[in-house]
Amino acid sequence: MPFRPTHRQLEYAVALAETGHFGAAARRCHVSQPTLSVQIAQLEAQLGATLFDRTPGRVQPTAIGGRVIEAARAVLLTLDDIVAVAASGARNLGGLIRLGVAPTFGPYFLPYLLPPLHARYPALQIYIKEERPAVILREVVAGALDCGLGPAPDSGHAVTFRRLCRETIFLGVPKDHPLASIGHVDPQALRGERLLTLGRGHHLFERTRELAAACGADIREDYEGTSLDALRQMVVMGMGMSLFPELYARSEFRMEDDIALLTLDGWPASRDMGYFWRAGNGRAAQFEELARESEATCAGLGLASR
Repeated sequence: MPFRPTHRQLEYAVALAETGHFGAAARRCHVSQPTLSVQIAQLEAQLGATLFDRTPGRVQPTAIGGRVIEAARAVLLTLDDIVAVAASGARNLGGLIRLGVAPTFGPYFLPYLLPPLHARYPALQIYIKEERPAVILREVVAGALDCGLGPAPDSGHAVTFRRLCRETIFLGVPKDHPLASIGHVDPQALRGERLLTLGRGHHLFERTRELAAACGADIREDYEGTSLDALRQMVVMGMGMSLFPELYARSEFRMEDDIALLTLDGWPASRDMGYFWRAGNGRAAQFEELARESEATCAGLGLASR
């Protein structure tokens, strides 16, 4: 039988590649440094290849080592999937889900989802990380997160997207703006207007750029908002206009606010929201079940399913 590395050897190699130091890798793996060093040396000998360049103060993968490390990560993720699939027999969706959520959606959706979900799966734990969608996507692909909740990723990424709903996107303008009383607006009427946006890595940043390009509006390059709340306050002060998603608007806007929400005529002012996970993930059935539970929440909130 051909040689096969052990999962421990793969864990040690990945840890060493990520830390660049034998001592740090040993601490991460909860073993002594000599134990880790011996296992790495044995792995290299058995594979017949030098996986790491050792230099004073730094260890880094060789060219072939980098390819082996990527394969090792994939194997370890598959082993994690096997454990999670076995755990699903207890009807708890795998017991633990590391969920990345877009800050423009998660905080306004999860309070409606989590209580009934916990009632149905009391043993389920969900570790929630709010982050920009672009970062969530990277961490899902790398295996640092199990699943993401946010806008549909661009095609071409190695993920499966499970759509939950379509969320309307509104244009918020100061109430004393000439367009405020109309209720809707042709994007061409925004030529020369100032658009405020969240920073790069947010889906709304890309949508704002698309809108500006379509109508000739100006994006405020000197300041990118760190949150929807910050953008809302800037619109109140008359610094410009901004896009706001439906659930946020329902949760945070009040009739007495000095902002009017307008629909955009003839422009795709919506976004598909859902879960996404690494393609081929062995826990896909669990994430599908999570999506089905979430669809019921979307229906209760009146979010469009199409």
